[in-house]
Amino acid sequence: MKNQKLYTLFIFACAGLLMTAYTGCKKYDNPPPVFEDLKDLSTIQRKILIISIDGLTGSELKNVAPTNIVALQKTGKYSYDVLNSAVATDASGWASLLKGVTYGKHQISKNSFDRDLTATTGDFEDALNTYRNIFDFVSEFKSVKTAVITPWLPLRGYLTNTDFSPIVNTDLAVKDSTVNIIANQTQIGALIVNFKDVEAAGANGGFVASNANYKNAIIKADEYVGNITKALVARKNYAKEDWLVIVTTNHGGSSDAPEKGFVVLSNPSIKQQEVKKTGYNAPYFGSFYAQATPGNKSTDLFDVGLTNSITVQMDTKFGNQDYYPTFLGKSTGLSGGDITGWTWNHYGDEWYVTIGGTANGGYGKYQLAATVAPGTAWHTLTMVINTTVNGQNVPTARTLRLYMDGNPVSDVRDVLDRKSLSTPAMFKLGNIVRGNPSALATFYAANLEYFNIALDDATIKANYKLKDLTKHPNYANLVGYWPMNEGALSVLNNSIAGGTSLNLANDYAWTNFSDAFPAGSLVDATATGVSIIPTTSDVAANALYWMKIKILPAYDFEGNPFLNKFEIEFLK
Repeated sequence: MKNQKLYTLFIFACAGLLMTAYTGCKKYDNPPPVFEDLKDLSTIQRKILIISIDGLTGSELKNVAPTNIVALQKTGKYSYDVLNSAVATDASGWASLLKGVTYGKHQISKNSFDRDLTATTGDFEDALNTYRNIFDFVSEFKSVKTAVITPWLPLRGYLTNTDFSPIVNTDLAVKDSTVNIIANQTQIGALIVNFKDVEAAGANGGFVASNANYKNAIIKADEYVGNITKALVARKNYAKEDWLVIVTTNHGGSSDAPEKGFVVLSNPSIKQQEVKKTGYNAPYFGSFYAQATPGNKSTDLFDVGLTNSITVQMDTKFGNQDYYPTFLGKSTGLSGGDITGWTWNHYGDEWYVTIGGTANGGYGKYQLAATVAPGTAWHTLTMVINTTVNGQNVPTARTLRLYMDGNPVSDVRDVLDRKSLSTPAMFKLGNIVRGNPSALATFYAANLEYFNIALDDATIKANYKLKDLTKHPNYANLVGYWPMNEGALSVLNNSIAGGTSLNLANDYAWTNFSDAFPAGSLVDATATGVSIIPTTSDVAANALYWMKIKILPAYDFEGNPFLNKFEIEFLK
């Protein structure tokens, strides 16, 4: 095109000279010179190949370590801890991956890829901001062909702005079609490839490597990745192309219980490095509306009922010592002496636990205070509700006891007369009582643990600072563990496979504590240098960065094009 333009300029210039000769001595202003670079056809062109293995968790990818993905890591930046949006359904994960923004902005959760109704007006037209996908940008700014190869009809139906979109129904067909396009389409420059069998296998037996179906599906998907990358290297023009291969997932685990994902960004010039967050972070709850609640909206989480025994433990650092805030629990509101459920409270400089069973025919408010003041330093707070039942599963005894930093800070109190603590109220972390100036909790939280048994004194003492909970003697009874060290976005991930995440909302804030973190926190000593917190939205950001498509402020991206931190490795 540029050569044609230059040739056209040349013709007009010649015509201009003839006109000058014809008109004799009449003077005309000399026009400014026009310079336009000729396109160097030997220039290496940057291209992208994105492969999503839906449902593959970062942790199980690390455990299985499949051959071809590991090989890509040797020439790439990678992470096993990619964070999801607060809503991470199949469609939401793909929208985040393609658009470079989280659910909070794109608001897509359903397979239609239509925006959800807004929480404020119930009108999806309200304050509508359309976030474009990767192919929109590539089609506008680059002269390359695009392709999407997926067996998932909703994704194929959404990405209609591609040059190639073959109809395939299996992962095998996805692989074959991708290899065919790579081998035969010389102008192809941006591909999105999607495998679904891993997610389907995880739904049948669990998203863990101990599930043979899941592990075998991972290995097969990895085989397909190897077939595709081999075809890529075999392209006739490969020497004049500069491909970035991104292998990732729309989310780890299932849509109902999403887990951390993974990402590999590979190019022959990139040096091997696992990108990580440095330092220690914890969420700060400092407003009336800052809360974390179950991501699946479950009302069963932390429900003690009539016969259950539980141990709940959390590292806490209070920011004030005022009045009567309630900061953790699963309970109805306290009305006079009526309450059903359990709550943790911070009264003045005292830590209290309040329980009651009013709605279930039991007595109401009972409060037990710790004998040690928590002050404003980090402390590990532990609550044990121990229930004894007879052969007919009828409770014969129920006690409550509190601990701080592994030591008992209360007597053992009989609470059998409170009867069942069951309530449909949702579990909440944060300011549970809102709008009352005397009930504002300001605190940091970390390492929330929930055991479905009552731990004894010796076990609590010996393990309250344990960094690797897989070494806990009662690890099999640990059904919830939220380290709360993500440092970004709004999801507190449950480290127990298949467990429920907690979603932060409203005026929370992530705070970096450097070395001043709780004793039981596991901080990666190998995480040095630039701090990177990978998210699903980073895929779009890095794809556009690699294609040299400038990410303008108007695009409102949340994804981090973190490859730009390593340009010294691949810029030539």
